Amino acid sequence: MTSEKIRPATAADVPAVKAVTDAAYTPYIERIGLVPLPMTADHAANVAAGKVFVTGDPVDGLVVVEEHADHLFLDSIAVHPDAHGKGVGRLLLHFVDAHARALGLTEVRLCTHAMMWENQKIYPRYGYELVERRMDGPYDRIHYRKRLG
Repeated sequence: MTSEKIRPATAADVPAVKAVTDAAYTPYIERIGLVPLPMTADHAANVAAGKVFVTGDPVDGLVVVEEHADHLFLDSIAVHPDAHGKGVGRLLLHFVDAHARALGLTEVRLCTHAMMWENQKIYPRYGYELVERRMDGPYDRIHYRKRLG
């Protein structure tokens, strides 16, 4: 597992945030027939808003989170393919839980495209439970939540 710490992204990280996001999500374009939403995000605005946290030097993983009154929404998690199998995703998911707790929140929510079936195996292993499957515009999404103890 990586020994890198997770830190808030800075403006200087925006190109790396885009590069890691694109590298992580590009393989899904052909499968789902659409560009995954994280690839279309305004990375500079998300970084400026304090929603992006990164790990690695150079950056090899990141999360984009959004605080709500009753939960933390995990908008995106991206691990560069070169870092797969090194514990970066696990580190980031544990960070999201800790971050939610630090904010006084007791639940994390996320969604994934139904065609990203790898995620449907990963999230339940980290305590996420299926909430629903629904169409959000052209995206067939599976919604999960994790209640923090």
